[in-house]
Amino acid sequence: MEKKPNFSGPHRPAGPRPRPGQKGGRGGKNDKDSYAINEQIRAREVRLVGDNVEPGVYPIDKARKIAAGLELDLIEISPTAEPPVCRVLDYQKFLYQQKKRLKEQKAKATKVVVKEIRFGPQTDDHDYNFKLKHARGFLQEGSKVKAYVFFRGRSILFKEQGEVLLLRFANDLEDLGKVEQMPVLEGKRMIIMITPLKVQTKKEPKKEAPKKETPVKAEAETEEKSED
Repeated sequence: MEKKPNFSGPHRPAGPRPRPGQKGGRGGKNDKDSYAINEQIRAREVRLVGDNVEPGVYPIDKARKIAAGLELDLIEISPTAEPPVCRVLDYQKFLYQQKKRLKEQKAKATKVVVKEIRFGPQTDDHDYNFKLKHARGFLQEGSKVKAYVFFRGRSILFKEQGEVLLLRFANDLEDLGKVEQMPVLEGKRMIIMITPLKVQTKKEPKKEAPKKETPVKAEAETEEKSED
């Protein structure tokens, strides 16, 4: 008879259990986190920074003891420095601060808006000026302008005429924008990209405070009272 293997239950990997609020793994670091903490820090000595510790260079064992004594984590925030820089802070609070900072940076990032303007290869002056006026407004508000000439059917034979039109368009907008991409033919469209110029704010000269006029003393009377 074959002997059945004995199972004593699920195998649990050796190592310290994660602290409350931390995910599993040695030192509390998981694949999504990019910071080494606690036992995962491999440097022999680290530089501690922060408000709750005495800044300086410490052996790694002493730095861990300082963090453990405060019931906080030792977080390696600059692993490439010599020695690596660490902060003593609650790891979950640290991650929250990092995510909040990243969210604020994304909110401040300016979104590039691209406005499209379409021409035909034989656009008349009235239509051209109408679209030029719109393009000037787009550039003034900070948007990029993507102008293109659409060639339909045999009108592709006029591609040189379309290129001349786009170059004229860019020249008429040179006070508000610069050419980011010269006219290029993509399928049935010839495209030019114009990006707005960065407006340099001129510093207004400081206005001098008006000088206070000193009161002029009344002149003494020249005429003396005649004696009786």
